[in-house]
Amino acid sequence: MNNRQRYDVTARSKAPASVIWALLLDAASWPVWSCVDSLERERSVGLDPEGRDGVGAVRAFRTGRMVTGERLTMVEPEKRLAYEDAFNPMMRDYQAAIEIEPAPGEGTSIHWYGAYSTRWGLGWHMRPYLQRYMQKMADGLASHAETVTKP
Repeated sequence: MNNRQRYDVTARSKAPASVIWALLLDAASWPVWSCVDSLERERSVGLDPEGRDGVGAVRAFRTGRMVTGERLTMVEPEKRLAYEDAFNPMMRDYQAAIEIEPAPGEGTSIHWYGAYSTRWGLGWHMRPYLQRYMQKMADGLASHAETVTKP
């Protein structure tokens, strides 16, 4: 049985792509604007001290009691950030991407999507939960970026 699940969310920000990109690259900023509680530096690998994480960096984020790790697989400046699971007790084969592009008129469009597998019986719960969770992530990024004056 195939338990492959997907989520796909979008958000729009008045902030320029450069500000959004700087926030995405800097794992330390994620607890400020996202649903994650903290960056677990001791479980992370290859973080850039200047907040410009590159391909291969593993970012460990704590949400409640759970810690998940995401390995960056693609960094296309101000366009696309892709990652996969390095460790995640709830999912396997997780791959995701965040694409940003100028929005019509002004600002930036954020497209965040991913695919993952779950163990049998968990998919029915994970799909709606993760869709809502990731929408909150994208909305938090869009909103916070508007309060930042420069990257």
